[in-house]
Amino acid sequence: MKKYFPSSELIINEDGSVFHLHVKPEWLADKVILVGDPGRVALVASHFENKECEVESREFKTITGTYKGKRITVVSTGIGCDNIDIVMNELDALANIDFNTREEKEEFRQLELVRIGTCGGLQPNTPVGTFVCSQKSMGFDGLLNFYAGRNSVCDLPFERAFLNHMGWSGNMCAPAPYVIDASEELIDRIAQKDMVRGVTIAAGGFFGPQGRELRVPLADPKQNEKIEAFEYNGHRITNFEMESSALAGLSRLMGHKAMTVCMVIANRLIKEANTGYKNTIDTLIKTVLDRI
Repeated sequence: MKKYFPSSELIINEDGSVFHLHVKPEWLADKVILVGDPGRVALVASHFENKECEVESREFKTITGTYKGKRITVVSTGIGCDNIDIVMNELDALANIDFNTREEKEEFRQLELVRIGTCGGLQPNTPVGTFVCSQKSMGFDGLLNFYAGRNSVCDLPFERAFLNHMGWSGNMCAPAPYVIDASEELIDRIAQKDMVRGVTIAAGGFFGPQGRELRVPLADPKQNEKIEAFEYNGHRITNFEMESSALAGLSRLMGHKAMTVCMVIANRLIKEANTGYKNTIDTLIKTVLDRI
């Protein structure tokens, strides 16, 4: 028997669009590019030959169009894994739930999702301007812990090794960090041989969770020092951002392919930053468009 999704669980607007994104099922392409900044949607879409639709609601802006014969949807998510939870669930609903019957479709539709973002580098091989593909993501956000199947898709030995290395207990372990792999096929296609492949921490905030201290002291003053030194089976943590773990985790649970690629705009190890990155991120955008 097909699963039915009542209006309290799947909210559909009067015009037939999904609640937050305001996107209709027929507007969604199989290839999806995610960006944090709504202003970056127009930058991505500026490379399209044509545009089918353009809609905006809150921080969520969507444009679907064609690039070199490929139909692509670009969506802004805003900042944080909580917003990724909204975007991923609504995109999956658009692809795999019949909005007329509110039942799951008989044939599964797989999406390919690539998030293009910015990040802070944590290693000598991630200076400002580096493109980093998140081969693994570690979620400090706790989002995936609310979904069944979390343990079956996560790298549990990696998680245990990290917590043991950090020496964290009590509040520092709540919620427990989770480690998830991105789509191997998508990583190979996008990263190829000219991008760094690394382990990304998706932090639950920009300041304390990423080891930045302003007026409020950190619970673990040596947090970043320990993170930079951590190594497990040849993997080192390369960068901080705020969305990759939820994207990779939810996609894996839903059956989609997903990955994150970021341009390093600050290297925390050598204390350098570039606030003028918006002029150069277009190179990364065009690379992803060509390879997706």
